[in-house]
Parts: sequence; structure tokens; C-alpha cells
Amino acid sequence: MEVYAQALDLINNEKLIKEYEDYHKNVWPEVLEGLRSVGIIRMRIWRVNNRLFMLIETDDNFDVKKFQKYTDTNPKAKEWDELMKSYQERIPNSKGEWWSEMTLAFDSNWE
Repeated sequence: MEVYAQALDLINNEKLIKEYEDYHKNVWPEVLEGLRSVGIIRMRIWRVNNRLFMLIETDDNFDVKKFQKYTDTNPKAKEWDELMKSYQERIPNSKGEWWSEMTLAFDSNWE
């Protein structure tokens, strides 16, 4: 299993943040099926104020490029992605990525 951690900001507007969370309480079934189809075992998103933290757990065959291709070519995935982007913005000083990949700073299992 692989684990990916990423961060993103929501547009800092209470109404929009609530709408974003409401969508995620009722994720379209096609989106969940699509995530599983590309090897995502579990995806979780936490929020503090307007900052999001996403943790993705994948199978060993997960390929980020395959996931992006799926998002770009599947009409329902593309629709979801475009809708969610209307609530989001890159974190300050991001390096051009939409979701900024985070690096592991600490692991209690390190020896």
C-alpha cells in the first residue's frame, strides 16, 4: 500500500465551505467507483478553517498518471473535478500543482 498526503485551500467563504462539505457528505457514486477503479483504497479529507489535508491510501499498482487520465477522460469525474475546483484554490507558494504534495516530517515508527 502507498500513502499520499496533499494540501489545498478552499475559497475562504463560509457559504462555499459549507456547500463543499455538503457535496462530500453526498459524493456521487460514480466518483467513488472511479476512485476504486484506479487503485484508491481510501481517501480522507480533513479541514481546519479553509485549509484541506487529504490522505490517500492506494494499492501497490496505483499510478498517478492513470488517475489523472481517468479524471480528464471520464465525463462524470471531470464534472466533479471542475465543480470542486470552483470551491478551491492553491495554497500560497505552491509549485504549480493544484493539490500540493506534502512530505513526511515525522513518523512515530521511525527508529
